[in-house]
Amino acid sequence: MDCSVLDYILPEERIARFPAQKRDESKLLVFDRKTHKITHSIFKELPTFLPHKFNFFRNDASVLKARIFAKKDTGANVECLLLTPIEDNKWNCMLRPAKRLKNGAVFGVENVFSATVLEHLENGNCIVDFKLASRFNNAVEMAEEIGVVPLPPYIRRNQNSPDYDRTFDNTRYETIYANSQKRVAAAAPTAGLHFTDELITNLKAQGHIFNNLTLHVGIGTFQPLKTDVIEDHKMHGELYEIPTSTLEALNNKLLPRLAVGTTSLRAIEDFSRKNIGKQIDTSKPVIDTASLFVYPPQRVISADAMITNFHLPRSTLMCLIATFLTPESENGIELLKDIYRQAIEHKYNFYSYGDAMLIL
Repeated sequence: MDCSVLDYILPEERIARFPAQKRDESKLLVFDRKTHKITHSIFKELPTFLPHKFNFFRNDASVLKARIFAKKDTGANVECLLLTPIEDNKWNCMLRPAKRLKNGAVFGVENVFSATVLEHLENGNCIVDFKLASRFNNAVEMAEEIGVVPLPPYIRRNQNSPDYDRTFDNTRYETIYANSQKRVAAAAPTAGLHFTDELITNLKAQGHIFNNLTLHVGIGTFQPLKTDVIEDHKMHGELYEIPTSTLEALNNKLLPRLAVGTTSLRAIEDFSRKNIGKQIDTSKPVIDTASLFVYPPQRVISADAMITNFHLPRSTLMCLIATFLTPESENGIELLKDIYRQAIEHKYNFYSYGDAMLIL
């Protein structure tokens, strides 16, 4: 399929630059796959739309405050985005301006760190070696002190401004159930941003069960398809961890599964496809890498319902949602775009800080 089928027109004012004032007061579009009925509501009414008890699967990854603003000895500004650790305090990073930072270039923040560019990679990223102030055990601790969450560019926040409210985005661009010991995400698992403690308590009281897993959301989340043909796209890999309690839930064939967001779905779908026909070993946690690319006319085999936000044109996330909408059919993309058109008409907000959709 040509990638142009994933294009749609989104008015600028529908791109959310701030979240709803209260997490669970974002809008909720409910879509029934059997009847194609659309219902408009708000997220805190989620329990009223669930026809039976579900096993919820959610991503508890915490967003690393990975965007760091530093300077060269000359005073020139440097922006460093921590991507993945390599060893000790060596990291794969995205640097700006990368072309002006040759191998051996040094940048840093006084009394915090000094960093040296070791190598430029073919994909444009760099290997950087950090020498940290003695109060830090590692680069993650350093980033937690001086870094900011790496907001998507469409949010248009000047995070290097002295007037920037660091606390606001550090709080709201994070799920309430994020595990602070797992600061491994380059982007928030945004479908989870709508949940509040009160809503989760209400859902548990109705018999729904919440199961955690951790998918290390990569920077590829922001990147659109760069090929002309959907099938030619090479998917980035993301590490995921599934604890034994969640493996037991995946082994439960009686309770239907609800995936909270595309990151959770990606993890359980990768695991499920790799274990078709196998007895799941629940005695030890699973650590694996999801590199699968889900697109029509495939079938999602791991979930019966899902919650998701409204995604960017030409994104792998649109492909995944379209596949979930209409299994083993190429009609899902047009159906998804029709749902998006109706969402735009009803003034839903799109993207990371936007509203949500429940697909049953």
